[in-house]
Amino acid sequence: MRRQLAWFKRQLFGEKSERHHILDPAVQVNLFEATATPVPEQGERERISYTRSKGKNRDDAANDTGLRFDDSVPRRVIEVPPPAGCATDEVVATRTTFRLAQRRAGYEVLEYRHPVLKDRSSGALTSVPAPRNVFEGSVFDVSFAAGVLVDKFCYHLPLYRQSQRLSQAGIQVARSSLTAVVARTAALLEPIARAQLTHVLSGGVLAMDETPIKAGRKGPGKMHQAYFWPLYGDSDEICFTFSPSRAGAHIERTLADRFHGVLLTDGYAAYEKYAAGQPQITHAQCWSHMRRQFERALETDPAAREALAQIGQLYAQEQSIRERGLHGADKRHARREQCAPLVRAFWEWCDAQLQRMDLEPRHPLLKALGYVRERQPALAVFLEHPDVPIDTNHLERGLRAIPMGRRNWLFCWSEVGAAHVATIQTLLVTCRLQGVDPTTYLVDVLQRVGMHPAARVEELTPRRWKALFNDAPLRSDIER
Repeated sequence: MRRQLAWFKRQLFGEKSERHHILDPAVQVNLFEATATPVPEQGERERISYTRSKGKNRDDAANDTGLRFDDSVPRRVIEVPPPAGCATDEVVATRTTFRLAQRRAGYEVLEYRHPVLKDRSSGALTSVPAPRNVFEGSVFDVSFAAGVLVDKFCYHLPLYRQSQRLSQAGIQVARSSLTAVVARTAALLEPIARAQLTHVLSGGVLAMDETPIKAGRKGPGKMHQAYFWPLYGDSDEICFTFSPSRAGAHIERTLADRFHGVLLTDGYAAYEKYAAGQPQITHAQCWSHMRRQFERALETDPAAREALAQIGQLYAQEQSIRERGLHGADKRHARREQCAPLVRAFWEWCDAQLQRMDLEPRHPLLKALGYVRERQPALAVFLEHPDVPIDTNHLERGLRAIPMGRRNWLFCWSEVGAAHVATIQTLLVTCRLQGVDPTTYLVDVLQRVGMHPAARVEELTPRRWKALFNDAPLRSDIER
């Protein structure tokens, strides 16, 4: 009961961060001790000369001295007239002051005036057609479709709020029309998302996880519990797949003889069960998820701090390897020399703790030790595979768009809508990972997808698009 009460208190009032700070006792003095750490006597002084780097130059900061912006920002010049009564004064210079302004909404109506021609001989009338639109017969420009997707899936603005914003701007657009825009756009982008999934599964390292979503009606007043299953490849690409359940059958359907390499996951048993029957797959598990087991035991057993300290040393060595930019055989050698001894010492410490007689079966520390003992081979895979990360934190950062959106639009009304979310987030989150502007990407790809060869659809994925089309993308008429 004390453990449960401590857990509830932490959920209400405690920190949500799992960061563990290790303080040196020689530096951190106990305020309640009567004796203080003696101050060492100062010896002879010597003059030391050194160089110091300047502070970071914040190009994105606005301060009292001016506003920083690039040439792509539209600018309106306003001439300030001289005050009355100064007609005899001569203007010798002009000072410039910048102010950042915002319109009520960034919408414009494109009015196409195309001529009607009359044949002089026959008298027949022909009208010059309007420029081609992405959606035939639609009143929405490609820039508007891209803006709806970016607002909903990058900035998590539900469609009903976008409809309200349009209404405040003097434009009446039904919410059902916005839903149709999302559905039709997702249908155009689906082949690109499938091509990206094929490339992700062709890699040698794959991280996989699952996150819940309410999708489809289960009954009166109830929504069905479904799941998105994100997959993170070794080329900084992420793919979201949708399943109406958390059953391991979705893992088999998704990977099904398409992936050969190292599968990095959390401790969910369905991954281990699938990998056990696939000789072409090596199963690795996440140290961050394992660390959370000990972090939860902090309130009940001080020995958990020792575990966190040892895991912190392992992460410090990983950080050192990343800072040195090691790859391949050099990274494997560094892990064997620096990380393997720490891992072996941690296993030995866990075995010693398992011999304690004061740990009852439901003790949090005993649960954490059992978690480690069952997964030692999978937790040690990263030592022999230099391309395998030590944890799945990169994947969890990538899937963050789903829970952030879930806080705003709450659920998907149907499973078809959830599949559309998976398709669009696959491309937009990958745009962020690849450093591609999502609006520019969508405006270009939605115009290009109808004329691009289907056999080369992979060229429209954000990773390939960045190399092929980013320098000269197709623009909307509003930008021309």
